[in-house]
Amino acid sequence: MRKFWVVGGVGIGAAMCFVALLVVGTYSAAAGLGSAGAIGLAKGAVPAKFQSLVQKWGNLCPAINPALLAAQLYQESGWNPRAQSNAAAQGIAQFIPGTWAGHGIDGDNDGDRDVWDPSDAIPSAASYDCELAGYVKKVPGDPTDNMLAAYNAGAYRVIRAGGVPQISETQNYVQIIRSLEKSFARPVGRIEPSRQAAGAIYFAQKKLGTKYLWGGNGTAAQDGRFDCSGLTQAAYRTVDIELPRVANDQYNAGPHPSRDELLPGDLVFFSDDLTNSRAIHHVGLYVGGGYMINAPYTGAVIRFDKIDTPDYFGATRVTKDGAAALPTSLPEA
Repeated sequence: MRKFWVVGGVGIGAAMCFVALLVVGTYSAAAGLGSAGAIGLAKGAVPAKFQSLVQKWGNLCPAINPALLAAQLYQESGWNPRAQSNAAAQGIAQFIPGTWAGHGIDGDNDGDRDVWDPSDAIPSAASYDCELAGYVKKVPGDPTDNMLAAYNAGAYRVIRAGGVPQISETQNYVQIIRSLEKSFARPVGRIEPSRQAAGAIYFAQKKLGTKYLWGGNGTAAQDGRFDCSGLTQAAYRTVDIELPRVANDQYNAGPHPSRDELLPGDLVFFSDDLTNSRAIHHVGLYVGGGYMINAPYTGAVIRFDKIDTPDYFGATRVTKDGAAALPTSLPEA
C-alpha cells in the first residue's frame, strides 16, 4: 500500500489560507506563460509496448504526427488490441473488414496482414491517414483537419465542401482528435494555465478532513465522501468541466506540464508502471509547494500530501476541450 506524508503542523484554517495564496498565484502566473507547439509523445501517454510504433509511423507523412496518431488510436480502442465494436470494427485501430481488406498493410513484414496485430494495425492506420491526406491535398484549409474530415465523412465530401464539411458529426470528430492530440503530445515550452483551477481547488479544500470512501462520489447516501478520482471529478464539475470517473482516463484531459512547471489546479498522477498511463492508480489535485489535496485510502481523510513519491507519474493541466474529447465508452475486448 502506498504511504503518504501529511503536512506537519498545518491546521485546517492555516491550510486554507495557504491554498488561497496559491490560487492567487495561479492567475498571477498566467500573465507570463504562453503555449507552444509540441513534438514527440508525452511521457507514458502511449503504453511502452506501442510507443516505438506510434513514434515511427506517426511521421509517415506531413498531415499526421505521433501525437495525432496516438489520439486516434486511444479514441478508437483505448489501446486495446482485441477491441471489437458492435459495428464489427476490429483491433487497436478499429478497422471494419471492408476497409481493412483495401487498406491494411503488412507493417512488420512478416508475410501477413493481421488486423488484431498492432504491428500491422498501427502502421495501417497511419498509412490510411496519409492516403486520405493525398486525396484532399489540394483542398483549402488545414491539411490535417481535412484529412480527419475525410476519415470521418469521405474524401469526396471534403473536396466538394472545399474543407471540413458542415456536418456536425464530422466537425466534432475533427475537434475531438485535435483536442486529444494535445494530451498525447510532448509539450515544448510553457503550457497555458487553467482558468478553472481556482474553482476546482476551492471545492476540494472544503472537503479537507472528510473521510475517504472507495468508489465515493460525494453523494448524500455516501455522507459526502470521495475516493481520489471521485474528488477530482467533483471539483472540476463545479467549474463546468466533466472528467471521466477513473484516474487513468483523467490523465488524458489536457496537456502535461513537467514537474517544475506545475501550477495549482493541475491533476497529479501516480502509477505502478512509469511507462504506461493506463497503469495509473491514483490522482490528486495540486495546490503548489510540492503538495496536493489528496483522498488517499480507506481509513484516512482528505488531506494535504506531498506529491514527490517513487510512484509519481506526471501531471495534466485540465482543459474543457480536452475533457470533452475523451471517449465516454470504448469497444469491448
